[in-house]
Amino acid sequence: MSNQSFLADVNEMFDVAAAHCDLPEGLAEKIKFCNATYVTRFGVRLRGRMHTFTGWRAVHSTHSRPAKGGIRFAPNADQDEVEALAALMTYKCALVRLPFGGSKGALKIDPADWTETELEKITRRFAQELMAHEFLSSAANVPAPDMGTGELNMMWIADEYRRARPQDINALGCVTGKPVGGGGIEGRTEATGRGVQYAIREFFRHPADRARAGFQSERLDGLTCVVQGLGNVGFHAAKFLSQEDGMRIVTVIERSGVVRNPRGIDIDALKAHLVQTGSVEGFAGGAVSPADMGALADECDILIPAAAEGAITEENAAAIKAALIVEAANGPTTKAADTILRQAGKIILPDLFANAGGVVVSYFEWVKNLSHIPFGLMERRLEEDEHRLLARSLEQMTGRDFPSEHARFLEARSEIALVRSGLDDIMRAAYRRMSALWNRPDGAYPDLRTAAYVLAIDEVAQAYKAIGL
Repeated sequence: MSNQSFLADVNEMFDVAAAHCDLPEGLAEKIKFCNATYVTRFGVRLRGRMHTFTGWRAVHSTHSRPAKGGIRFAPNADQDEVEALAALMTYKCALVRLPFGGSKGALKIDPADWTETELEKITRRFAQELMAHEFLSSAANVPAPDMGTGELNMMWIADEYRRARPQDINALGCVTGKPVGGGGIEGRTEATGRGVQYAIREFFRHPADRARAGFQSERLDGLTCVVQGLGNVGFHAAKFLSQEDGMRIVTVIERSGVVRNPRGIDIDALKAHLVQTGSVEGFAGGAVSPADMGALADECDILIPAAAEGAITEENAAAIKAALIVEAANGPTTKAADTILRQAGKIILPDLFANAGGVVVSYFEWVKNLSHIPFGLMERRLEEDEHRLLARSLEQMTGRDFPSEHARFLEARSEIALVRSGLDDIMRAAYRRMSALWNRPDGAYPDLRTAAYVLAIDEVAQAYKAIGL
């Protein structure tokens, strides 16, 4: 039984890939380790007394600036986890070719223990600490939501930054994942789950790749899926895959229990029940049983771990029946489990790729904040007029009215349509690069995770070489 830490797992996966890279002496070590980790302990007076909170902000790499990565609020957060997640952010951004270094932050706190007003005070104090040590700005370090945080936390941070630095015209770009009304972008909340959907779709577009997992058709309709975690990522991935692609979500694994329905779970109904009651208990849309991670081994075509890291371990990996595992969470598979799964012939879409939707759309939001202009503003009506002119020309040439089912062609592209288009394009391009390495005739890259890390390491190495390191 392995007790290796999350950070050690990430570093070992890095080492496996780095052995395939032709790097100058010492560069692999430079890329591998965190540049800096800031630890803060600050006090906030709440409920009549002073409470002390511990937080971290790690910067893994600044080969490209700013450094980018979420902030999570979790009672079990620690420095090792933060540094591992920061490293993953570096590799993730490099893989999908975003101009960001990797960073991550955390506050050791259970949000459920505090009221919204108290969380605002705590969040604003944390923002003050990050600003004081230059770990928050649109040019240097840009946080985003993660586990236990959301758009409200990001808005509090952005507002605190604007108050402290009113002369910074790009102040809103100091964080992403803000509400649309506060400088955010449409599609950010759904982004990671949407990215999971696009990742699966692209995998199935490659006949040789899907054949390795035993899938003959490109169609997702009718495939069965187990989802672990119905938070933001798991909910949106399950919703889109079931409602838009026809997949059947047969099992949902939550902390409060497991829901099973071989005919497919109504994800919207289950989420509404969870929000209303705080538990899956009493849900009428499936068979409910006590919480059990053994449900990861339920019969299905695709398994989507979408909660915290370390869900798939060497203890449960051998029992997993899914042919395709899609890592919607960061680090859901330990290194030991990864070895077991590969030896069993399982195909894994690694977190560096499958989980990248959030940071991709964060990039779009950051660009929108820095450009101070909404996407599509300059060309939207021009494009609409051109489409209508083309439709009228077709009607005159054919003597027929433009088909009503093609009315979407006449509409100007909305912000969310542009966001989804950009996300889909980036996910497709990244997968094609991974697949090309994986399918090399010499078999040098045995799996998609190794291919993803090699591509990411090479991107970072090229950036360092360009500045003479």
